[in-house]
Amino acid sequence: NKTNVTEFILQGLTQDQTVAKVCFLLVLVFYISTLLGNTLIIVTVKTSGRLNSPMYLFLSYLSFVDIGYSTITAPKLIHDLLVEKKTISFVGCMAQLFTGHFFGCTEMFLLTVMAYDRCIAVCKPLHYTHIVNNHVCARLVAASWVGGFVHSAVQTLLAFQLPFCGPNEMDHYFCDVYPLLKLACGDTYVIGVSVAANSGVISLICFVVLIVSYAVILASLRTSSSEGRLKALYTCSSHITVVVLFLGPCIFIYMRPSTTFSADKMVSVFYTILTPTLNPLIYTLRNEEVKSALKTLWNR
Repeated sequence: NKTNVTEFILQGLTQDQTVAKVCFLLVLVFYISTLLGNTLIIVTVKTSGRLNSPMYLFLSYLSFVDIGYSTITAPKLIHDLLVEKKTISFVGCMAQLFTGHFFGCTEMFLLTVMAYDRCIAVCKPLHYTHIVNNHVCARLVAASWVGGFVHSAVQTLLAFQLPFCGPNEMDHYFCDVYPLLKLACGDTYVIGVSVAANSGVISLICFVVLIVSYAVILASLRTSSSEGRLKALYTCSSHITVVVLFLGPCIFIYMRPSTTFSADKMVSVFYTILTPTLNPLIYTLRNEEVKSALKTLWNR
C-alpha cells in the first residue's frame, strides 16, 4: 500500500486527566479480575473429575480466549491512561487488529458451538455422548480457531490495502478497522462494505444460529417435567447472558456502514474489558457443578 504513516496517535478513552486516573484504576481491576477469574475456571475444569463433559471443555477454551482477547487491549489501555501522548506503530496497529479480531471471532464461534452442545444435550439426551464425543469436540474447537484466523486474516489484509498520508490521530483506544477507514486518504467504500460483510455478517449469522438453537431448546422443553425444564433453563440462561453481552455490542459496531459514532468507544469497552471479566462470574454463580468443583479445589 501507499502510506507515509509509520505510527498512529490514539486519543484514548478521555482527555480529562482526572477521569483518566479513575479509568486507569477501573480497567486495571477489571483486567486483573479477568486474568484471575478465567485462569481459575481453566484450572478447575482441568483438575476436576466432575467437569469432564464437553460443555466444560468448551468453557475452558472460552476462558482462554477471554484472557487473550482482553490482553490485546487492556494492558495498552492501562499504559495509555497514564501518559499524555498515546502512540502505536503501524506494525503494532496491524498486529493488534489481527489478534483482536482473531480472539473475538473465535469467541463468537465458541459461543455458537456451546449453543449447539446445549441443544443436543437437551433435545437428544440419550444420544448426547455419541453425537458430541471427544473427537467431535476437538473438531469443533479446531474449526472455531481456524474460522477466527481466516476472519482476522481477511480483516488485516483489507486494512493493509488502505493508503495513509495523514493525519494519523485515531479517535479510539485501540486499532480497529472503522477508525482506520476514517484516517485513510482515498476511496474506502469497497473496503468498508467488505469489512461490514466480513465482521457484521459473521456476528449476525452467529447470533441467528444461537437464537434458533435456544428456540429449539425451548420448544423441546414443553414435554419435559417441571424439574427437568427448570434445570435446563438454569444451565442455558448463563450462556444466553454471555451471548447477549458479547454479540450485542459486536453487532452494533460492525453491522452498519463504515461510520464511527461517539458511543463506539464505550461500547467497545463493554465487549473488550467488561465481558471477559463477567464471563467467569456468570458461569460460576449460576452453575452448581462449577461452584462445587471450585469448593473442592479450594479445600485441596
